[in-house]
Amino acid sequence: MQPLIESIRIAAPELLLAVSAMALLMLGVFRGDRSLVLLTWLSVIVYAAAGALLFVDLGQGAATAALPGVTVGLSAFDGLYIADDFSVFLKVVIFASAAVAALLAVPYLKRTRTARFEYPVLLMLGTLGMSMMVSANDLLALYLGLELQSLAAYVLAAFHRNEARSSEAGLKYFVLGALASGILLYGVSLIYGFGGTTNFTALGAGLRGGGEVQIGVLFGLVFILAGLAFKVSAVPFHMWTPDVYEGAPTPVAAFFAAAPKVAAMGLLVRVAIEVFGGMLHEWQQIIAFAAIASMILGAVGAIGQKNVKRLLAYSSINNIGFALVGLAAANEGGIAAVLFYMAVYAAMTLGSFLVVLQMRDADGRSVESVESLAGLARTRPALAFAMMVFMFSLAGIPPMLGFWPKLSVFNAAIEANMYVLAVIAVVTSVVGCFYYLRIIKVMYFDEPAPAFAPAESRINSGMIAAAAIFCSPVGMLAITPLVTAATRAAQSIL
Repeated sequence: MQPLIESIRIAAPELLLAVSAMALLMLGVFRGDRSLVLLTWLSVIVYAAAGALLFVDLGQGAATAALPGVTVGLSAFDGLYIADDFSVFLKVVIFASAAVAALLAVPYLKRTRTARFEYPVLLMLGTLGMSMMVSANDLLALYLGLELQSLAAYVLAAFHRNEARSSEAGLKYFVLGALASGILLYGVSLIYGFGGTTNFTALGAGLRGGGEVQIGVLFGLVFILAGLAFKVSAVPFHMWTPDVYEGAPTPVAAFFAAAPKVAAMGLLVRVAIEVFGGMLHEWQQIIAFAAIASMILGAVGAIGQKNVKRLLAYSSINNIGFALVGLAAANEGGIAAVLFYMAVYAAMTLGSFLVVLQMRDADGRSVESVESLAGLARTRPALAFAMMVFMFSLAGIPPMLGFWPKLSVFNAAIEANMYVLAVIAVVTSVVGCFYYLRIIKVMYFDEPAPAFAPAESRINSGMIAAAAIFCSPVGMLAITPLVTAATRAAQSIL
């Protein structure tokens, strides 16, 4: 049996998040809602510290590897948890997204008089669940992390408890999330019943052993993929996304669009490759269908949207479809492309929602219609320019940074001889350009709508500027290190 102290050292980032969440909760209980700002900045410090601990594990893995420049996965708690390049890459994106989601919410919560200290605590508990998800090496650890993230998300979606839209969003998310969790758990029980174990490594070895796939295992695969498809908002399990994004508080919608999507996609990749790698032909068809359906519905469904948050919800469905193209390719280039795509996607989406947070009328009330952006280039030129960068990047128009992840997943599909999938991806990408360009047209060519209220936070303005620079052609300087890290992460699970 593995020494407990060794497991604690390997899982130090998660333990830090768990202990810190409890400490912040106690501090908030004693100090009350006036501690929101303090707890927010303390949570950002905790995310930074947890991120630093990731690289301590990474260094330990490199020290035990046989080849220079290569790391090995470090397992903890008798195989329930694994720390490798794959999990480290995803956790860096998750922790950074959570820190941004914590900071951008402070002005909004104060303005809407919902400045409760529970917000950063719930974010941290959700982040802990996501961190467990991407490091899960067992079906039980997978479910534990997934449920911890989901429970925090249900409360966050209904954070404006006195507002009907928010309560409705929380209820819809809870009901559909509970259904998806039940489906996933049923799939886990089938896999355990027919596979005899819940450990990823043992299951993967057993399913690669050859022979005919048992029908029970095939049903378990379908149920697990269905449950995970709900978490990434892939069609046909996307129905909750537009309603929850529109009804949830805008900072919560920003968080939902970034960190949980990254974690769920990472979990989906790990399960598909490590557990069901021996059933490639069975799940490849399912993933390819989900990719095609998500790309088409995300591109077409957003065209008629008049609410910016609903439009971004369909945009997220569309982008998840592109990421699934890389997973469907099921090669090293495809997995690396998925990771690269999700990292850039998180930056583009958070930047877009930061702009949405600036959409306030003269009385400080939030406005979310596309028409309210009319003439923004004349009333708030810097904000309009940042939104234009995000829209061009989400559309995948060169030389914006968002072009390169799309090119990566297209190349991966072509290398896997999935030409039809690649062609559909290119066509839907062109269709999707319409609604992104429509926002730019409204901002730069329509008659100005009533001007937005001045920016209420220099920190949020600074994050908008940083995200815009990252998504602009200047961000191409980050392509090489990002692709290199994503390739190393892909190699660690193949």
